[in-house]
Order: sequence, then C-alpha cells, then structure tokens
Amino acid sequence: MTLTVRVPEELSARVPVEQRGPGLDRDSVRLLVSRGTEVSHHAFVELPRLLRAGDLLVVNTSPTLAAAVGGWTGHARVVVHFSTRGDDGRWAVELRDPDGHGTTRARAGAPAGTEVRLAGGARLVLEEPLDGRGERLWWARVSRDVFAVLREHGRAIRYAYTERDQPLSAYQTVFALPSPDGAGSAEMPSAGRPFTARMVAELVRRGVQFAPVTLHTGVASAEAHEPPYPERYVVPEPSARLIGAVRAGGGRVIAVGTTAVRAVESAAGADGVVRARAGWTDLVVTPERGVRVVDGLLTGLHEPEASHLLMLEAVAGRAAIGRGYEEALRGRYLWHEFGDVHLVLPQ
Repeated sequence: MTLTVRVPEELSARVPVEQRGPGLDRDSVRLLVSRGTEVSHHAFVELPRLLRAGDLLVVNTSPTLAAAVGGWTGHARVVVHFSTRGDDGRWAVELRDPDGHGTTRARAGAPAGTEVRLAGGARLVLEEPLDGRGERLWWARVSRDVFAVLREHGRAIRYAYTERDQPLSAYQTVFALPSPDGAGSAEMPSAGRPFTARMVAELVRRGVQFAPVTLHTGVASAEAHEPPYPERYVVPEPSARLIGAVRAGGGRVIAVGTTAVRAVESAAGADGVVRARAGWTDLVVTPERGVRVVDGLLTGLHEPEASHLLMLEAVAGRAAIGRGYEEALRGRYLWHEFGDVHLVLPQ
C-alpha cells in the first residue's frame, strides 16, 4: 500500500452540514467526481444530472443504533461501544476510556472476566477476545436485553474530531428502516447521509432506480485500522433481481457506501450473478479479488486505512483513487461522516 494521506485537523467535519449555516440541508455538501484520473468538482445537489436514466443505486437500509453506553469497572469510568450481536446472544464490544471532552480514547486491553456495571444497572462480563487480531473487541454477556439498554441509556458513537454529541436522528440516513429484531449499525452507513427525500424523488423522476440491501456495521475504531470483522447482511430477492436486470440492460450499478459494496459483492457468485442471501459476511474486497457487480461507488472521505483503500482500488484502480484523494485535499474538502462525498464512476 503506497498511498498515504494525512488529513489536516481543520478538514475534519466537526458538525453536520445543516448546522453550519442558515438554509443548509443534508444535501448541501460538496461532491468530488472521479472518472479514472479525471476529477471534477460539484455540489451534491448536482448528483441527479451526473447519473443517467437506467443507473441503479444500491443503498444500505441499516439504522444507526445508540451504541455507546457509559459504565464503571470498579471505580473507573468506561464507555462501552456495542458492535455486533452474535448468534449465541453475546455481543462484540469495545471498552474505551472517557477523554474528559465528551468523547473517548482507546483503552488498554482488559482481562477475561472483567465486569462492567452499565448505566441502568445492567452488568456486562468480558468472556474472550473476538479473534486473534488483538484485544480491542471482546465477546461479552450482558444481564439485560441490550437493545433496551441502548434505547434507554445509549448515545451515538462519536470520535474526538466531532464537536459535540448529536441526537441519534443526525446519524440516521433517509434510507434507514427499523429492523424487525431491533438490530442496526454501531456506526452510521455515512455515504447515504447527504440524500434527502427531495433528492431521492428527483433521482427517481430522472430514471435512476434504488436497490435496498442491509449490512449492519460494527465499530471501526478511530485508532486501529483492522480489516472489517464479520457483519450481518441481507440482499433481498427483489434487489437481487433488479441488479441483474439493470446489468443485463446496460445500466450502471453504483453502490452508496462501502457497506453496500460489501453486501452486494457477498451475494454475487463467481458468475457475477447476485442472488438473494442473508447471513454473515467476512468478505474483504481487494484489487486481487476485484468487484463482480459494482461499476461505481459513492463514498465519504475517510482516512485511507487499508481495507477501505483496497475496496476503492478494486472499484477504480490505484491511480484514480490517489488522484481523487490528492484533489480532495487540495480542494479543502471536509472529511469523516459529516463531511463531503466522492463519486467514483467508470471512465
């Protein structure tokens, strides 16, 4: 991996765009467009005219959970980030230390058997590390229904580059749908955030279609750039059929976010056909594996940790992504989940 990017602190989007001035809405962000190494600069509201009738946007319907809950180990305060619920009822969690400024910092690993008293009286016990990569994420058992704990005492996960806590509604996209079992994403599928109902209606009016899929994202530590852990996903039958029809008709399949890429590529066979699927995916999309379905990608601007970069390079190639990141920095685009967005289209 040769692409290294240092994002100046002042380019971190500290609050949602609609809080930056009067008359602004979610779609008031900027849009960088890459077609190979050719780059152009736009407002996100121009998206409908940058796409074509017959294009298909694959969108993630996972809602964002209030996945951060305060607690105590002994007399020490901690914050628990709830990541993913396992099939056995345990939860993958990350323990973090309050940083004194309303956010958290990475915490040294705790031993198995560590008990956390959560807000509201629930008790959490660490049982074993999630896997052999380290001891950031642990499988834990909780004495109460976790979704109830999150509803009553949780808040959205946020990191130190943001200015203040936001209501959970600031972390829901227009595509978010409640899950029947209460499941959702620990962190917002943020590429969909700039869309408004008005924008969706305009895209549909122009002949752009939408294929909903679901992938519940786990926590992505701001400090540790591991490949993604296994995550739950669903590609429903109507979306699988629509993707096939659009591809057969010569339309472009454009994923809204890396989570949508991971879901739809997980449901694609070696023949490139997407079939209805549900379960867990541990797929890491790399240039070597390539993409079988996705022609383009709309994504936020994030520090280029390895797995994110590999996926972008699988879609567009290293030269295009390197040029795009260079232009984003030169153009003073804003980064992270409340920031500007990057549309990668085929040449």
